[in-house]
Amino acid sequence: MGINMREASHMADVQELGCIVCRKMYGHFRDAEIHHLVDKKRDHFRVLPLCYEHHRGHKDSGMFISRHPYKARFEKAYGSEQSLLKLVEERLEDRIDFDDLPF
Repeated sequence: MGINMREASHMADVQELGCIVCRKMYGHFRDAEIHHLVDKKRDHFRVLPLCYEHHRGHKDSGMFISRHPYKARFEKAYGSEQSLLKLVEERLEDRIDFDDLPF
C-alpha cells in the first residue's frame, strides 16, 4: 500500500498529537507511532497515534495494555479503535493551521 503526499501529511499530523491513549487516560504527551485500523476500510487516513507500549510493546499490566497482541483487552480498557479514531479526528479539528492565517 503506497503512500501519497496527502496521506503522509495526515499521518504526520496524527503522529504529532502524541499517544491518544496516554492523552485520554493520563492527560500527558508521549511520542507516538502510527497504528492502522485493521478492518475492511484500511487506509492511511484511519490511523491512531499510539506510543510504543500501547501499540506493540507486548505489555498487559499497569498503565499499559498493548494493542498488539491484546486487542480485546486494549479496547476494554481504553475504548474501541473507532472511538479513539473519533477522538483523534476531534483533536485534529481543534488544531489551528498557522500557515493558513492571513499574517
